[in-house]
Amino acid sequence: MSFMTKTGTLRTALMAGVATAAMAFTSVPTDAETLRWARVGDALTLDPHSQNEGPTHTLNHHIYETLVGRAVDGTLTPRLATDWYIHDEDDTVWVFEIREGVTFHEGQELTAHDVVFSLDRARTPPSGMAALHAAVEEVTAVDDYTVHVRLAGPAPLYVQNLTNTFVMSREWAEEHGTETAPNFAAGEEAYSVRNTNGTGPYMLVEREAEERTVLRVFEGHWDDAPQVTEIIYTPISEAATRVSALLSGEVDIVQDVPVQDIARLEQTDGVSVVRGPENRNIFFSYDMTSETLASTNVDDNPFAHPEIREAMALALDRDAIRQVVMRGESQPSAAPLPPFVNGWTEEMHAYDAPDIERASELVSGIYPNGFSVDLHCPNDRYLNDEAICQALVGMLGRIGMNVNLVSQTRSLHFPLIENWETDFYLLGWGVPTFDSQYVFDFLVHTREGAYGAFNGTRYSNAELDAMIQSLATETDLEARDATIAAIWDQVMEDRIFLNVHNQMLAYAMRDGINLDVHPENQPRMTSVTFD
Repeated sequence: MSFMTKTGTLRTALMAGVATAAMAFTSVPTDAETLRWARVGDALTLDPHSQNEGPTHTLNHHIYETLVGRAVDGTLTPRLATDWYIHDEDDTVWVFEIREGVTFHEGQELTAHDVVFSLDRARTPPSGMAALHAAVEEVTAVDDYTVHVRLAGPAPLYVQNLTNTFVMSREWAEEHGTETAPNFAAGEEAYSVRNTNGTGPYMLVEREAEERTVLRVFEGHWDDAPQVTEIIYTPISEAATRVSALLSGEVDIVQDVPVQDIARLEQTDGVSVVRGPENRNIFFSYDMTSETLASTNVDDNPFAHPEIREAMALALDRDAIRQVVMRGESQPSAAPLPPFVNGWTEEMHAYDAPDIERASELVSGIYPNGFSVDLHCPNDRYLNDEAICQALVGMLGRIGMNVNLVSQTRSLHFPLIENWETDFYLLGWGVPTFDSQYVFDFLVHTREGAYGAFNGTRYSNAELDAMIQSLATETDLEARDATIAAIWDQVMEDRIFLNVHNQMLAYAMRDGINLDVHPENQPRMTSVTFD
């Protein structure tokens, strides 16, 4: 059976029985050059700057490249830049030396002018990457292989922001009328959404969104040739179907292993599982500033009341979610950022045991008859995301909150947050810069200009905004860390986020295939080796 088959047909065939699939497992030959890779969802777009979203970046990393990369151990590595440093005569300027001899898939030579174009495109709204470059004032090509990035002040950590900012061909973008990133939340189309021309190790051969993407090795790539010469990437949203696809030999690697199947797969002959923590936390958030909400049955905004936000925190049973929903595969925490990240503290991480009696008193003190509200949840992005939402619905129901769960694919869910069309929602957030500023820029700062793209809470604090902006150009790292701590103190006091846990990762693959867990959950198939 080929993956040209539609997902529905695949599901019917595979669900005939895991026992039959397991028997067939060893009879399917492995082609050491073609790798069949499955995960829960597809890239939202192939445009390299439109969306700042994990699965989208993961696929695009195989087609496009960045100036610097992030190794599995978290260190920065050279990619299209061979060196980077602060200018010795102007500490507001970062210098990037561009790799020579690099070509795009369609034959254009990479120069500094493509880098300038790409950084300018990425930092211009509606690009989803704009907040990462909010402090950039000018990008210039000094010569064909040197780029200067001038910032509003000294910015010693700016290079950390570049690990997901891809470089594209200026000539190609101009030829196809896609000089600016399309607005994903508004549903804008562009040539770059479905077509590509990167410098990466693989070229796009075939694309059926949400069905199948085929990549083939780019023979003209500058780096060492990978062992995997062809990638067949297939999104499979149903957990059981992904596992059955692996056991039947239809796929070689499953990136999003369902938590309920990890132990079983670890005991299955012919399958290996690798595990590790992810640089990502899962949380709930809510519109806490509008006067009224569209989805409630009361005349004001419940989330504007600090008592309601406190009640929700007291109702949330993180340990129960870890045990029942996540089968132990999570790290419960009140901190809305992963422990990998600069700014995380044990104090932020600590959480109280549920207190249903107190939570009920807080709700009934404002709404004697309780209230109703809609909760929007993705069902194909995070590990057991819909089940986490269902658990919270039950917990909040015990304290007088009647929550209506609206579950849908992430391609519909994320625009609701970006367009301020949801009152209450679940979101996961990774931190590729390993620094709290990334969280503040996207989730806490007032939505204006490049800032606040995913600030669905409508939270706005002018004093915090100024503090957040100062982080980009603060050279005294002790003073900077103190500012970060002060921002977190206010964020935690205001209960902008209702954090659940940090995510754990598990990849399952056929024996003889080797792939390490990536802390950003962005595995590179160039790193796959075969025994």
